[in-house]
Amino acid sequence: MPGAHLGVGVRPGTAADEVLALVGAVLREAGLTGADVRSLGTLDARVTEPGIVAVAAALGVPVRGFPAGELAAVPVPHPSALPLAATGTASVAEAAALLAATAGGDGRAGPAVSAAPVVSPAGRDGGVLPAGPECAVLLVPKRKSRRATCAIATFAPFRSNQVTSVARLLPLTDGYIAGEPGSPPTIPTPHTTAAMDTHTHTDAHDLRHHGDAEVRDEKLIDLAVNVRTNTPPDWLRKRIADSLTGLAAYPDGRAARAAVAERHDLTSNRVLLTAGAAEAFVLLARALPVRRPVVVHPQFTEPEAALRDAGHEVGRVLLREEDGFRLDPAAVPEDADLVVIGNPTNPTSVLHPAASIAALARPGRTLVVDEAFMDAVPGERESLAGRTDVPGLVVLRSLTKTWGLAGLRIGYVLAEPETIAALERTQPLWPVSTPALVAAEACMSRAALAEAEHAAHRIGVERAHLLAGLAEFDEVRTVAGAEGPFVLLRIDGADVVRERLRSLGFAARRGDTFPGLDRNWLRIAVRDRATTNRFLQALDQALLICG
Repeated sequence: MPGAHLGVGVRPGTAADEVLALVGAVLREAGLTGADVRSLGTLDARVTEPGIVAVAAALGVPVRGFPAGELAAVPVPHPSALPLAATGTASVAEAAALLAATAGGDGRAGPAVSAAPVVSPAGRDGGVLPAGPECAVLLVPKRKSRRATCAIATFAPFRSNQVTSVARLLPLTDGYIAGEPGSPPTIPTPHTTAAMDTHTHTDAHDLRHHGDAEVRDEKLIDLAVNVRTNTPPDWLRKRIADSLTGLAAYPDGRAARAAVAERHDLTSNRVLLTAGAAEAFVLLARALPVRRPVVVHPQFTEPEAALRDAGHEVGRVLLREEDGFRLDPAAVPEDADLVVIGNPTNPTSVLHPAASIAALARPGRTLVVDEAFMDAVPGERESLAGRTDVPGLVVLRSLTKTWGLAGLRIGYVLAEPETIAALERTQPLWPVSTPALVAAEACMSRAALAEAEHAAHRIGVERAHLLAGLAEFDEVRTVAGAEGPFVLLRIDGADVVRERLRSLGFAARRGDTFPGLDRNWLRIAVRDRATTNRFLQALDQALLICG
């Protein structure tokens, strides 16, 4: 990846040890080391502060001092009144990190700094600083100690023909969830250990409960459903509408199948189109001669439900909160012949390293990776889609989340030809409708992939704003390193808080239906800043009342 650039804000006289400790913690959060850092940016009046000098010396990087006026011109996602009053800029750390990344590029002399913000139609933004065909983006937003702040940014070149790379953020108005509109990625740090639970389950987890049940009968602001808002976009609606003139003919999936194959650089016999990713779980449970299936939890519950409905006894690997819900491949039993894992995982929003998941592959084992939210991750890093070197790999993708097609039902499977053939024999005739096939083909276009990439960056910025707001509550603990269009949080008595939020007009996804979680967990969807601010106010009231 391009080099990282620190932004650090300090009060006069802040001890060097405090600044060094904060910078170290932020680097660990990003999964970076000092060798990844290219420069340190700060207010020009602070370049000689002991903490700034100590960090620069420890990392061996230059210090870039920026005038207060230049910092103040940079839009930041987490403005604060105190630095604004003291220095004239609302976040020295975030503004200095963005400016340092833009000025320094990938370590070479970069383009001139542009202070022009990327502004959404509502006038909100922050966390991205464009400079011509390139931009600086925050990897870790502002983090605070008692007298210092720190943020990390990187420089992201954008090429029009490279839609899967980190791309410049465009002013989109949409985000995720059926309600309203995203911080750039933090790099996951490795964690280990999990609990293996292999008995037949008759527990109280309602595996058939999904987020739509939270909003079905009441008019609430929807923080429970993971479908991007303001979708489908107008161009996709038109393509779907135009397909209705051909409804007299039976569906022909060849063009859509070829488009998906081309998008992932595969042959068509490695692709199967399905009525959403959920159908694929049913096909896998029914078509494959499975003896000992294992599902890695907490995750989307349909895979286990489908396996149990097909008569299988399902083992569970329960990832633990104290390990950040990170995968330890060694926790999966060697004799498991089917392993299911989500990436990024719903509901934890954890993005597992592709290498860790690939390490689960074994001769005679089917490895199912649910990548329903992978296109919400900038650059789709850690994806295994398109890989043909991992034995037994099955990757599931959904088009219903990013493109707002939950009511149309469209997804696909990527796997070895023999597996695809077995699943296809289990499907009913014409399982995917003509409008859904047209939508699938349209969503594989270069323009559509670029739009999805830009939306992923937008989600990152809004997610950082949500996480920063949640961090202000002592009662709330979030799962670190969220990469999806939702965050998982823990509150003592979250079930009571959830009911109070409903009375205040907000629907949150209950966590107790996910194996490995209990009544103290909630999943919250990422929204636009205005909606998030209203939610944070409602959460404050709910916590006060539930007290």
